Amino acid sequence: MSNQSTVMEFLLKGFSEDPNGQILHFVIFLSIYVIALSGNALIITLVLFNQQLHTPMYFFLLNLSFSDICFISTTVPKSMAASLSNSKLISFYGCVAQIFLVMTFAGGELALLTIMAYDRYVAICHPLQYMLIMNWETCSHLAAASWTSSVIHAVVETSITFSLNFCGSNIIEQFFCDIPQLQKISCTDTEANRVLILVISLTVDAFCFVFIFASYGYIFSAVLKIPSVQGRYKAFSTCIPHLTVFSLFILTAGFSYMRPKALSSPTVDLLSAILYAVLPPVLNPIIYSLRNKDIQEAVCKISKKVKNFLSASVLGMDGDRFIAITDTPAMQLD
Repeated sequence: MSNQSTVMEFLLKGFSEDPNGQILHFVIFLSIYVIALSGNALIITLVLFNQQLHTPMYFFLLNLSFSDICFISTTVPKSMAASLSNSKLISFYGCVAQIFLVMTFAGGELALLTIMAYDRYVAICHPLQYMLIMNWETCSHLAAASWTSSVIHAVVETSITFSLNFCGSNIIEQFFCDIPQLQKISCTDTEANRVLILVISLTVDAFCFVFIFASYGYIFSAVLKIPSVQGRYKAFSTCIPHLTVFSLFILTAGFSYMRPKALSSPTVDLLSAILYAVLPPVLNPIIYSLRNKDIQEAVCKISKKVKNFLSASVLGMDGDRFIAITDTPAMQLD
């Protein structure tokens, strides 16, 4: 790839050239990053150490949280560092790595959301056969297939992108290396690349889109048969946010990679990138877990254990102080 390219580093233009704007960008991205890391790390911890959460649904949720942490860590820290240091350069191979990782974790996100929709379909529409269908062997195979397919997809997309020549401008109108932006600055014809990426994206996205909405169609059909109004409300209030987050992710990602040139502008490009690359890792813990009763109970249990541990530690320290005081010569004379 380096033999085909005279550009050996790229400039990530990002959000602002103004120092105050860069500080604001750093603060906002830092807040978003901390929230995403905290929420997803909490879910991973709860699922790993709480026996009651060792079920297929939370197994896939753990994978999704891991993917979210990696996804947002691929782009946001580099962008924050660029704002602080005012050095927005990224090496050619750093850009290759970033494209590969973004494609891997974005693909993993999409695959896991699709699998989770199928898991909910089996749980609601075939509850008596759930543990037979979603056994641990099946879950392991599904998770492995999602990660393997994501890596293969990332290799294909990255190879297609860096088969282009970059011998002119090295300015990327984005806060991370993004395939559409790299196509813009290539000094070779990108039509074949655009068509190939369009075909791959349409095939993958269309399959996941149809599969998820078909699954939720069956779920809603089953939910409507529930006699309890409260039961129907609970099911709808859980499913609709899931669909909203998925739709936001796939529509903005699809728009970023498949939109016509006439709809492209720096502001639109930045906004769509934030919506599909930054927002989902923040929203997923809230939508999929923190509103969940099982997760809330697990948080309460861990909070009680931590509180009891701290109380025991304080009491132990007070006891040690008391023993130390009573062992002094003055106390012994009394």
